[in-house]
Amino acid sequence: MSEERRLAVLRAIVQDYVQTSEPVGSKALLERHQLGVSAATVRNDMAVLEEEGLIAAPHTSAGRIPTDAGYRLFVDRLSAVKPLSTAERAAISQFLEGAVDLDDVVDRTVRLLASLTRQVAVMQYPSLTRSSVRHVELVPIGSSRLMVVLIVNTGRVEQRVLESAHDLLTAEGEDLLSRVRGGVNAEAVGKRLVDAAAALEALPEKFVPAERDLVRAVARSLEDALVEEREERVVLAGTSNLARFGTDFPLTIGPVLEALEQHVVLLKLLGEAHVGPDAVAVRIGHENPYAGLQSTSVVSTEYGTGADLVAGIGVVGPTRMDYPTAMASVRAVAAYVSRILSQ
Repeated sequence: MSEERRLAVLRAIVQDYVQTSEPVGSKALLERHQLGVSAATVRNDMAVLEEEGLIAAPHTSAGRIPTDAGYRLFVDRLSAVKPLSTAERAAISQFLEGAVDLDDVVDRTVRLLASLTRQVAVMQYPSLTRSSVRHVELVPIGSSRLMVVLIVNTGRVEQRVLESAHDLLTAEGEDLLSRVRGGVNAEAVGKRLVDAAAALEALPEKFVPAERDLVRAVARSLEDALVEEREERVVLAGTSNLARFGTDFPLTIGPVLEALEQHVVLLKLLGEAHVGPDAVAVRIGHENPYAGLQSTSVVSTEYGTGADLVAGIGVVGPTRMDYPTAMASVRAVAAYVSRILSQ
């Protein structure tokens, strides 16, 4: 029972400190929370929590603040992530469903998440290597140029233009395009891009020698999409929110801003959080392997279509974070993005 009581005291300290940013004393705890015990018991519990390294006393105060370990225990003992209200869910749905294309979905998502959590929102573009082919379209541009349009299951669209030795506007050219289009889609649709590229290797042999160069060029253009520079891209919003937390960072927010500018760091952070659908990963303070982010917490999850989780999304902020709200918001927004991409 004493352990449960001490957990209740820790929970109260975390909640008060997150709300006020002031170190929390036993008197304030008794005034704000129905702990049902005496002041002496609360002081004793706080002494034990301090011994266990879960709370600490800042130099200038008689109150206590949670340590990284204290936040960790608080997060681990959250019995359930509180669901967002009906109004919040409706607002998310309405805002995201107005998006016109994938870029707009990503842009709206990070702005929405930054606004809901008042933290820095980070979102990785859907990874092409983890996406699958929804459709390939071949569109003639004049008589000798061809646009290859790759549409993947995340709504991402890649285009490549190539030269053709065939006159694509004649009846023969239209017939050739129709057969190539049919062959490419038969081999590629529903497959991961890397598997689709492998499946297309044998396709040219199904055409007469004079047509094979065009088929090879189409297959090559789809392979090129795999190394497209936007593959490794993250988008941020709400960086200005960090300024509200100036006192939460030991010296300056400079190292945090520098880390946020290094997209490779953010991609690794999001990529390492393989938690599965509906689960949320929380990295607190020194659990972050990157020095510039060791005064922050990262709350992240994955999104995708169906069972295919294709990229990460999350928020970065000070360790003095409203974890239940951040976790609920990240999870709900990821679920809505996944639903939109599946449509």
